[in-house]
Amino acid sequence: MEHVHLAAEEDDLYSGYNDYNPTFDSEELDNDAGFQQAVRTSHGRRPPMTAKFPGTAIGGRALGTSFGVESSFGCESRLLKSRMPMASSMGRPMTGAVQDGAARPMTAVRAAGYSSAMTRGSTFDPLGQSKGPAPPLEGKSEDTPDEKVKILEKKVNDLIEESCLAHGHGDLQLSLDRAKEAGRKERALVRQREQSGNADHINLDLTYSVLFNLATQYANNDMYAEALNTYQVIVKNKMFSNAGRLKVNMANIHFKQKNYPKAIKLYRMALDQISNSHKEMRIKIMQNIGVVFIRMGQYSDAITSFEHIMSECPNIKTGFNLILCYYAIGDRERMKKAFQKLICVPLGIDEEDKYIPPNDDTHANLVIEAIKNDKLHQMERERKALAEKFIMTSAKLIAPAIEATFAAGFDWCVDMVKSSQYVELANDLEINKAITYLRQRDFNQLEAVETLKTFEKKDSRVKSAAATNLSFLYFLEKDYDQADRYADLAMTADRYNPAALINKGNTVFVKKDYEKAAEFYKEALRNDSSCTEALYNLGLTYKRLGRLEESLDCFLKLHAILRNSSQVMWQLANLFEMLEDPHQAIEWLMQLITVTPTDPQVLAKLGELYDSEGDKSQAFQYYQESFRYFPSNIDVIEWLGAYYIDTQFCEKAIQYFERATLIQPTQVKWQLMVASCYRRSGNYQKALETYKDIHRKFPENVECLRFLVRLCTDMGMKEVQDYATKLKKVEKMKEIREQRVKSAREGSARGTRREGSASSEVDIKADSGHSSHGTSAKGERLSAKMRALPGSNEPYEASSQRDIDASYVDPLGAPMERPKTAAKKRNEEDEFADEELGDDLLPE
Repeated sequence: MEHVHLAAEEDDLYSGYNDYNPTFDSEELDNDAGFQQAVRTSHGRRPPMTAKFPGTAIGGRALGTSFGVESSFGCESRLLKSRMPMASSMGRPMTGAVQDGAARPMTAVRAAGYSSAMTRGSTFDPLGQSKGPAPPLEGKSEDTPDEKVKILEKKVNDLIEESCLAHGHGDLQLSLDRAKEAGRKERALVRQREQSGNADHINLDLTYSVLFNLATQYANNDMYAEALNTYQVIVKNKMFSNAGRLKVNMANIHFKQKNYPKAIKLYRMALDQISNSHKEMRIKIMQNIGVVFIRMGQYSDAITSFEHIMSECPNIKTGFNLILCYYAIGDRERMKKAFQKLICVPLGIDEEDKYIPPNDDTHANLVIEAIKNDKLHQMERERKALAEKFIMTSAKLIAPAIEATFAAGFDWCVDMVKSSQYVELANDLEINKAITYLRQRDFNQLEAVETLKTFEKKDSRVKSAAATNLSFLYFLEKDYDQADRYADLAMTADRYNPAALINKGNTVFVKKDYEKAAEFYKEALRNDSSCTEALYNLGLTYKRLGRLEESLDCFLKLHAILRNSSQVMWQLANLFEMLEDPHQAIEWLMQLITVTPTDPQVLAKLGELYDSEGDKSQAFQYYQESFRYFPSNIDVIEWLGAYYIDTQFCEKAIQYFERATLIQPTQVKWQLMVASCYRRSGNYQKALETYKDIHRKFPENVECLRFLVRLCTDMGMKEVQDYATKLKKVEKMKEIREQRVKSAREGSARGTRREGSASSEVDIKADSGHSSHGTSAKGERLSAKMRALPGSNEPYEASSQRDIDASYVDPLGAPMERPKTAAKKRNEEDEFADEELGDDLLPE
């Protein structure tokens, strides 16, 4: 037992398992000089050496048996074996052994995350998540000169982009500010490059962009001097290639400034610097040169430029300008040739047949519907419409000049158009021929009517246009039956023609069938919501029907479309007056006088409204302005004269009543007013002379004789007896005349009763009552008519109170009443033909 060694509690039974020979560390073989030498020599072919301290995995561990009980001798022998490593012929290293601090070589387990260098108690972390997030990338330093240059370049480009976007949004001032700031940044960039010694690497493209954008924004803001200076900087710099083209921009600025010689010079300099390969650019510059020559009146030079363009690359605008030049110099033959060239200019537009969908191919129909209104088709339509406009204008311009008569010239143009690609324009030209007849006041309307009637058998569009014009023409001639017939024809040809519907509504309106007229106007508005004629006439129709609120709504909508229409504002003011809202009426009239400040009717209406409101001072101001612009308005003269009498300035009232005397010399009341003003102001001698003059002109005027008797009595004149005798005679004649009128009334009544004597008693009573009232009314109308006749024997007091509300005293000396104002109201609801705007008979 003395040989038995018992393990102490503090001894580690498993020590040595992690010990291994560093010779077997395969990771260091590349750095092992002996190993590398052995590999290169025959020494590497020697049999492998065994480990210096070989051992097994079971060394020092008790082996269990199936018996489960071991003897003490067996335990002792195993303990001894644990102290002595077992030799191995294969030289296998010990598992997990660590010797001399070197790590054991690993196999495939390294990929799973196991490392021999791991200490006990460490966790399995193959993804390295316990280490935390990766450190941020190290940023570049902005302190270096290259980085500073790049940052500045980016800022300059951003400012140029902001300037262009601001200009696109219409903010011209912001665009200019950004362009200026970009210029400052770019200069700072150049200085920084020079300081860093990189002056040879200056970005010329960036400099060019900054200067060009700055010059453009100067020009957009009408700062032409600054724009020209900036363009000059670019043009003079030889380092900028193709900068000579900018002389075109400089020439455009001189053209806006009307400096035409300088503009031509720059256009020609730009033309010299552009090669022949840029044909389109050269054509545009030459076209500009021709336009400048037209502005200067040098038509021969302009013709030279335009003829060259038409021979090289013809276009519609140049052909039209060439016709204008020939027309200016009066060359008939060359006008004809230019017109023929104009209608032969190719438009480069595909036929409209490709937009007609086939009936059987559904996919093709969908494609055609998609491209029918795309941007390309819209551009084609605009180009075609522009060409048709130029051709129509040219024909109407040269037609009176190329032949002896206007009709012959227009016929020649129509024949030329019929043989060209614009065949459909021939009908429009013939309609324009008839309309031009009417516009030239050549009221040989039979020619115009016959021309329009020739289109009754044409296609629906042309037929509708011709019938619409014929309807309007007959409407102006007040031949409403024919107007109605052709309006129906126009509607049959094209039910969606708003002008035809308006003409139809007008013919119904004059027949006072307002409800039906309103329906036609509404239908015209449904077809074309922007038809102002239909909306205006609808408002008038509602006004005639007494539907004032609906009429007001129509005219308010129309005012939103036609802001400065004086007719619409007048109708709105009149409607508010009819709705008993004078304040709103005054507001609309105040807006109206800003559009037509010299309209005497508007000023007089304002005076009338202020007078009805009791504001005499404002009324006097507007009546005075109305009199200044139109001194022949009797209503205004009457009001002003009455105003001065009311304010006890009779001397000033005399001039107004004298003017009224000049306007209506057969009306005795104005002369009596003049004499009355003299008498009121104390100038009795002048008053007496005036009354005598009135008596010579109107010897049977009772009022004049009464005042003559009164004045002669007060002044102690001998003529008083003569005037008194004449007064008695005139009064007696007046009584005799009244008796004759009375007897005539009675005779008429008796005759009526005799005619109805065969009737029944009820009929006789009814007739007699009716005859009595009718005769009385007739006598009153006759009396009023006689009193209104010039040279009537009635005194001034008997004059119609409707004309002027003023009364005079009898000769017994009662105080005179002041004249009361009774300004005649203007009848706002004039005849329909005078108020309506009319129809758009010249379709664009």
